[in-house]
Parts: sequence; structure tokens; C-alpha cells
Amino acid sequence: MADFQQRGEDLENNFADCKRLLEEAQGRLKELEEGKKEGEEDEGREAELKKVQAEVRKLKKDEKAFEKMIEGHRREEKKLPWNVDTISKEGFSKSVLNIKPATKEEMEEDKVETHKTFVQKYSKEIKHFGMLRRWDDSQKYLSDNPHLVCEETANCLVVICINFEIDEKHALMEQVAHQAIVMQFILDLARTLKVDPRGCFRQFFSRIKTADKPYQDAFDRELELLKERVRSCAQIRMDDAMKELVEEERQKRLGPGGLDPAEVYESLPKEIQRSFDEKNIQMLQEALNKLDPEEGKYHLKRCIDSGLWVPDSGEGDDEEEEDEG
Repeated sequence: MADFQQRGEDLENNFADCKRLLEEAQGRLKELEEGKKEGEEDEGREAELKKVQAEVRKLKKDEKAFEKMIEGHRREEKKLPWNVDTISKEGFSKSVLNIKPATKEEMEEDKVETHKTFVQKYSKEIKHFGMLRRWDDSQKYLSDNPHLVCEETANCLVVICINFEIDEKHALMEQVAHQAIVMQFILDLARTLKVDPRGCFRQFFSRIKTADKPYQDAFDRELELLKERVRSCAQIRMDDAMKELVEEERQKRLGPGGLDPAEVYESLPKEIQRSFDEKNIQMLQEALNKLDPEEGKYHLKRCIDSGLWVPDSGEGDDEEEEDEG
């Protein structure tokens, strides 16, 4: 049983290697064909083009062969008698229970909770990975901490980038952004090969360390796009924070009637504004008397509701005495 399982794993690994080599060969082929279109023709380049074309044809043939072998292996696996090795595998571990399927909202909540728990548990390791600069150091660190090769790490690195940008630590933001793209490329490679990302991150580092121009250009382009998105997101968050701060300050200023004294002041006629500037009660009374009674009453009520004018203060008593006089 162990030999059978090992053969299956070997087939999967060889299939993944074949797909990776095919992808690389197709990249080289595309580059050579584009050069030919642009008029870059010579005997050496033509020979290289034919060689790569032959390599692509062979790898496609090998890919199909591996697919057939894997399918055959899976068919054999289904025919195996049940024993401790087979019934403990995922395919035989399904229990049928009468349980209501989770809603989309519940699944989203679970996803958020999983991400939160993961980040809390591994935040130190994620930050350390974000600060690594050399390919070899990154590869070794992931080899020692393969649990970090996942979507949660990629998302956490982006959040760290945004926080650095908000704090105006631009160089640190760009460093962590680089590592975020490293993780994203590993995850993309895993999706392409249909394998667990923990099993293919070494292939990414092998390729990027000897990358051809198209692959390196693609990496650099994604890195620049991420940095642009981070800057934009950081700006939005800073703008929102500023709006909240302004609103908090406004709420603190509101008078007993719920009006903002600054806004009320700006809406007052110039003479009334000047009386408040000079704190001159008599000038205020004269300015109000010049207005239509209804308009004067309107402005006075707004001054009271905003706290600009307090009727029972000392100034108000003086006003009443002068009115009686």
C-alpha cells in the first residue's frame, strides 16, 4: 500500500515538474517568436527557435502521458480492497449527516475569524518574512515555516504595507510589498499546477532566481501595481480618519440646540459677527434692532442653539437691564 501511494505521489510531482517546464518553454518560445516578428533573424536564433518548438511539443506529449498515468492510478486506487490504509483516506472519511448547509454570510464570518486567528498566532513570523531581502533567505524561511505559505500571509503582508504607508515609512512599505508579491506568485503557481502551495514554493524560487525577462517583467509589473493600490488605500484611510476627526471636533462644539457655533457664526450678518468679535453687547443689540424683527429673532435663536449666546449669562442680564432702561 505504501509503495502504491508513493507511486501516486511521484506521478503528481513529475506531472507538476512537467507543467512547470512546459510553462517556461512556452515563455521562451513566445519571446523568440516576438523577436522574429520584429526582424531579429539570424541562424543561431532560428536554430534556438526550432529547438524550443521541439521541446514544447515533447513536453505537451509528456504532459498528456502523465495525465493518463495519473487517471489510471486513480482508477486502480478505487479498486483496492478496504483496509486501514484506504478507509482512513479522505475519500472514505465522509459521513452523511442531516446538517443545514452554512449560509454565505456564515462562511464569510468563518473565513474572517480564521484569518484573524492565523494572523494573531503568526504575526511575528509574517513580519519577519516581510523584511527578508534575499531569495535564498526567503526560501529557507518558508522551508522552516511552511505553514506561512497561504492566502492569510499574503493578505496580512498587504495590511502591513498599508500601515507603513500611513506612517510614511515608504521604504519599509516597498520592502514588504515585494514579499507580498512573492507570496502571491507562489499561490498563483500552486493554482496553475493544482497543487498545495507548500509543495511548490521551491519551484517559484528556482525560477525567479534564473528568471527570463518576461517572467521578471511580470513580477516587477505586479509589484508596481500593488504599491499603487497600497498608496491609494492608505490615502483613503487617512482621508476617512481626517473626516472622522473633523466630525468629532464638530460634535464637541455643538451648542444646546445641536447647532455648530462656527457654522452659525459664518451665516450671521457682518455687523453681528463684528459684535461677537469685539464682545460688544451694545453693538449686538443695535445690529439686531436694524434687522427685520423676524430675521433678528431667527439669528438670535440660532446663536442661542449654537451656544454663541447664553441668555442667562451676565451679558444677558446686562442686555435685559438695558432693554428695561
